[in-house]
Amino acid sequence: MSGTLTILQAGPAMTVQDLGRPGYRALGLTHGGAADPTALHEGAALLGQDPNCAALEMAGSGGSFQADVDIRIALTGAQMQVSIDGEPIAWNASHLLPAGAKLTIGGARDGAYGYLHVGGGFDVEPVMESRSSHLAAGIGTLLQSGETLPLGADKGGETNLTLPRDSRFGAERVRIVVSMQTDAFDEATRARFTDTTFRRDARANRMGARMDHEGEGFATGGQLTIVSEVITPGDIQITGDGAPFVLMCECQTTGGYPRIGTVIPCDLPIVAQAQPGAALRFEFIDLDEALAAETRHRADLAALPKQRQPLLRDPARIRDLLAYQLISGVVSATADPFEEDKT
Repeated sequence: MSGTLTILQAGPAMTVQDLGRPGYRALGLTHGGAADPTALHEGAALLGQDPNCAALEMAGSGGSFQADVDIRIALTGAQMQVSIDGEPIAWNASHLLPAGAKLTIGGARDGAYGYLHVGGGFDVEPVMESRSSHLAAGIGTLLQSGETLPLGADKGGETNLTLPRDSRFGAERVRIVVSMQTDAFDEATRARFTDTTFRRDARANRMGARMDHEGEGFATGGQLTIVSEVITPGDIQITGDGAPFVLMCECQTTGGYPRIGTVIPCDLPIVAQAQPGAALRFEFIDLDEALAAETRHRADLAALPKQRQPLLRDPARIRDLLAYQLISGVVSATADPFEEDKT
């Protein structure tokens, strides 16, 4: 049964996202999609559906929601405080949201982007074969309080399942490969770059994330003469003030700043989920290592359904505990279990 989800109160930056729009770069449109694609695969594994099902991406904090039918939901990405009708529920898990119940999602605790998935996905109108909002390109908008989103047909399945927490949250090591202008930076500058501990600046969005650091900026002698050329998410541009910017999923398609390296795709969610002030260090690897890392990552995503485990609820947090049958039988604490019953 399909239905609708009403946004009772929207967070500051909430959009509908799927895995994006590949194939339009030549027309000036980058891939877009979820800032943390791994979170979409996790939600799909928890609900037993296609990872390209559209979900709600919540930047920084969530909001409150209500469905007009019983629906299955899953929560992935940056961990946020969450409850149904005031009862706390687990993150990185799937749940039943009864019709009329109020789902409340608070601020992010260990990342930047949280995701609300529904069984069947959000059935918003696709644009160029994707349901993703791409705000930089004028596709879709920030969701507002009072909006109602249509739900796709849910084929059904289990709830109360959970996945292990992924290591991308709080990770510092980010692997990069050489880019178009890496050789334009002298060896000492490249060494200083990889020796530097950066802090993710608060100035970050779906287009790019600025990296703060102590000491002088980074530069190459010919950076003012670089001709604009194609760029890709993960490229690390060095701007005029010497600060590195990691380009994210909604970056532009061309640019003229020199690039000291490129974050490999499977590590880009580490940057996306880094909270302001989080420490990050970049490490060059060769192309063979990068390909091997990507291959392992895709295998890990494919294996996510096998990682699901039943969600064990904490009895101390179950409000209707007395409604459960906790004891299926009674035994004596004093009787000898090996003594025959003579009655």
